[in-house]
Formats: sequence, C-alpha cells, structure tokens
Amino acid sequence: MTVAQRPETVDKSASQARGETAQVATDAWRFHVLLEIANFTDLRRRLGCQRADLLVGLISDRIGRVAPVASIAPIGRTQIACAFRDARPDAADTIITAIKAACARPFVIDDQNVIVMITSGAASAPTSNVDEVAMVEQAEVALAEARAGYRAVTHALPPRTMPDVLQLASELAIAIDDEQLVLHYQPKVHVRRQEITSAEALVRWRHPTRGLVMPNDFIPIAEECNLIGRMTLWTIRQAIEDQRKLAARGHQLRLFINIAGQLLGDAAFVREACDLVGGSDAKLGFEITETSVIRDPAGAIANLNIFADFGITIAIDDYGAGLSSLAYLKQLPARELKIDKLFVTQLTSSNRDPLIVRSTIDLAHALEMEVVAEGVETHAALALLTVMGCDMVQGFLISRPVVLESLFQYLEEGRHRAPTPDPLAAFAGFATPRRMA
Repeated sequence: MTVAQRPETVDKSASQARGETAQVATDAWRFHVLLEIANFTDLRRRLGCQRADLLVGLISDRIGRVAPVASIAPIGRTQIACAFRDARPDAADTIITAIKAACARPFVIDDQNVIVMITSGAASAPTSNVDEVAMVEQAEVALAEARAGYRAVTHALPPRTMPDVLQLASELAIAIDDEQLVLHYQPKVHVRRQEITSAEALVRWRHPTRGLVMPNDFIPIAEECNLIGRMTLWTIRQAIEDQRKLAARGHQLRLFINIAGQLLGDAAFVREACDLVGGSDAKLGFEITETSVIRDPAGAIANLNIFADFGITIAIDDYGAGLSSLAYLKQLPARELKIDKLFVTQLTSSNRDPLIVRSTIDLAHALEMEVVAEGVETHAALALLTVMGCDMVQGFLISRPVVLESLFQYLEEGRHRAPTPDPLAAFAGFATPRRMA
C-alpha cells in the first residue's frame, strides 16, 4: 500500500536518503579486530602478575591514539577488541600495521622498558549485511591461527630491523662452528636424598666483540633463521663431552638439554640426536615445553617415544605456563615434570599458587613422574615445597648457572651430602656468593 506524503516530507526524505547514501559510501565495511599480547607469559614472569595486568590498559590507550574512531574494549588480561567502519575493504590491514608499529615502542613500567609482541586476527563484512556474532567468531578463528603460527622472533629483545637479525644470524652461524658457544650448568638437588642428581645445560655465547650474549638475545633468532637444529646438536655433543669429564672426577649427573618445539617434528634432527646419544654412553635428558607438542601432537609424541627408547629422560618444562592439557600429558613418555617458576616465586605470597603446586605434584606422582620446582629463591619456598612432597628443586637459592669448572668446585665441596637433622640447613651454604659465582 502506498502512503501519500506532503511535499516537505518528501523533500526531507530525499535529503535524508542522499545523506544515507554518502554514509554508506564512507562506512561501507565493518571490521572486528582482536589483538593479543603474544608474550604475556614471559612478561608476567618478569614483571609479576599485578604489573603485567596493567599492560592491556596501556595498550588500549595507545590503540586509541592510533585509531581514534574505533570502539576499543579490553577482554581479560591479554586481549583487546577493536571495532570500526571504513570505506576500504582492506582497512583492517592498515589499522593492524599502525597498531603494531605503535606497540613496538617500549612501554615503561616501574622504570623498566617493556617490549610487547602483538598477535592479531580480524574479520570484515559489508555494512549492509553484517552478522555480528559470525564476524566475532571469524576474528577469533583468525586469531587462533595467528597464535598457532606465532614465533617470538624478538622475545625479550629490543626492536630489531631485518638487517640486524640477519647480521646476528650470520654471526651465530659462525659461532656454532668457531667455539664461541659455551654451556653453563644449573644443578638440581633431590630434596629427600640431599643429592645433586642432575643439571640443566644452558647455552651462552661468548661473542668476540659483543661480549657474553644471553639466550634471550640469540635463541629466538636461531629458531627463526633455522639455526636451532645445528645449535642443539652442538649442545648435545658438548654435554656428552662434559659428562665424560664429570664422570672421570666421580660425578654421575644426568644432563638435561632444552629442545625447541620445532625440532620435535624434524626427522633429520631426531635421527642425528639419536645417533649422537646411541654412539655414546651418555645419560641425557631432553626438556620440552608442553605447548611444543600441540603443533604436531602425533609426530611429537612419536619422536619423544623414540628418544625415550634411546634412554633419554623426557622432562616437561615450564608446566603451567602454557596451555596445559591432560590429554597430551598422559600420552607423553615423560619421567619428569618441571613446575614453572611463575608459581614457585609466588608460592609464599599467593593463596592460589600453593594449591596449584600441590595438585600438580600429586598429579605428576600419580602419573609416575618426579617433580622439579624451578625458580626456588627463598628458604621459605624450599620449606613449603619439601612439605608438599616436591622431589627436586632448582634455582638461585641452590646455584646460578655456572661453567663446568665452577660446577666441579661446587660438587666437590660436598656440603649437599653432609648429614644434618635440619633438612634446610644443608641448603643454606648453597646460596653464598662464592658458590653462586
């Protein structure tokens, strides 16, 4: 049915229609962008929970300056939603690039420069045909895909240009073959037996001009530039040689080596690593993170079983810091589980962390695994872990990572074997500056 309109009404409607047409041309597309702090776990360890929780607000403020017309909403502790309209169908790419550039500048928290890595996912739809729920779901799927492919190239690093990365990668390739790398060892102490039963091997780089380069400054680059396999094979060879030296002086320690997640699916690496271990009488352990298995569960579990068949002890590192999955945990041929230091350092100052640690210890024991607590720095934490039934401890209270000669001296002092009625007294001497040097 047609309704007659007065002339002025018709004129007004026509004017409104022209305005709406212009608006559609300007805002033809709707966008929903999800942004996530990709390195939040590492920042939480470094800053603590309370300060890390400030980041989502600081990032939202910076996004607001880059995209003033967008609707911005923090989602929990790590994610931010950004919704806006634009005439261009590719506007999300422009906005995301601008946001990442803005967030590449350090955030200052308590006089510390904090580098934040951003992962993003986005979805778009024509304004005339928007299903809000479907668009949000599509953005979540895009973020999940981006998260799965994320590799922290600049993990804990100041921003680097591509030439900087390539230069450092070139120097690292030379360093692997030129005896510039060295292993430092951090011992693990068995709480009940008061014995040092194993140690973790940690790679350091003695650069001829840069000096001592720490792992956070070169291992991410090694992973990105396909040098991590060569470097890990060097580490295995060196650990085997160092273990022979330890055995010659009467010290039977299993040495643990960190294995990057991308190597768990590398058949060539698995074969070479097994050849090295099988061709020696070495007693080694491989530490893998729980999240590294999720990339290719079937392949990773199969290769971990191959390592276990060669007598290599599998340890799950940083347990609790990533996406803990009981489905994967029960399938892994692991004999050791390491509780992430995030929970240990706050053991005596948090109400929830002791419950998490205690339940993790009970779970590991039920799965016939021994438990290592990382990041033990205080006698109070050690006492609580002892009461909870933790098997081994590792951290600055026991010893910092030290070179092999210092490890010899540390072991040969023998205080960890001295009988004492007070279980904590045996650990007191370990924290002296001379032994931690």
